[in-house]
Amino acid sequence: MSTFLFDKIVFGPVKSRRLGVSLGINLLPTNLKICSFDCIYCECGWNQKKQADSYSLPARHEVKEKLAGKLAEMQVAGELPDVITFAGNGEPTLHPDFAGIIDDTIELRDNLAPKARIAVLSNSSMIHKKPVFDALLKVDDNILKLDSAFEETVQLLDCPKGDFSLQKVVEQLAAFNGNVTIQTMFVKGSFKGKTVDNTTETEINAWIELLHKIKPRNVMIYTIDRDTPLDTLEKIPMEELNAIAQKVKTAGFPVQVSG
Repeated sequence: MSTFLFDKIVFGPVKSRRLGVSLGINLLPTNLKICSFDCIYCECGWNQKKQADSYSLPARHEVKEKLAGKLAEMQVAGELPDVITFAGNGEPTLHPDFAGIIDDTIELRDNLAPKARIAVLSNSSMIHKKPVFDALLKVDDNILKLDSAFEETVQLLDCPKGDFSLQKVVEQLAAFNGNVTIQTMFVKGSFKGKTVDNTTETEINAWIELLHKIKPRNVMIYTIDRDTPLDTLEKIPMEELNAIAQKVKTAGFPVQVSG
């Protein structure tokens, strides 16, 4: 299916299903997806082989300049965003200056858009790095992925690159001491001749057990909304998402549902 890339460092604002009016920040190339996962549902498509070749990331000063200019423009128009969101063409925490860029963003937000939240949408793969971990503790919405409690499902659904241990990721998520929002994409389909379905009773019960270990302040559950690189995936009906959400509520966690 057709997918897309964000062609700017600062993009939007866009209306986010989960966050409101969101001004996006892309810390990856504007013409290439760079990610530590290769999720089969990613709206940016597959990781490309050429990403192993040379590519350039936006410099810290460039991100600050672009964000300052856009916030000043929105301030004059009286249309400041609800949230400044790090997302874009892959995993934002891969940027070597991620921690410094977060500090710059907090400074700009405080000066130009004090009511706006700062959010990071991350796949959790870099939270073992102290600068990344500490930076995520500074933002208002630290939104981290956990798509399954089973390593096999994660491997099929998220296709992590390099060394990956679900157990270690869960331990690191728990180390936020509740200062984290867990986001989970629910989907059904097939990949590499295997069934992919993280909505089964076994999957949901095991996932909720991990929520008890992590103790997030909030849980976001959603399903595919845009085109995906794989055409064998199914969007989960709202009725089914709401049933999962009810189980999360019963377990004692606030939950937000996006169909």
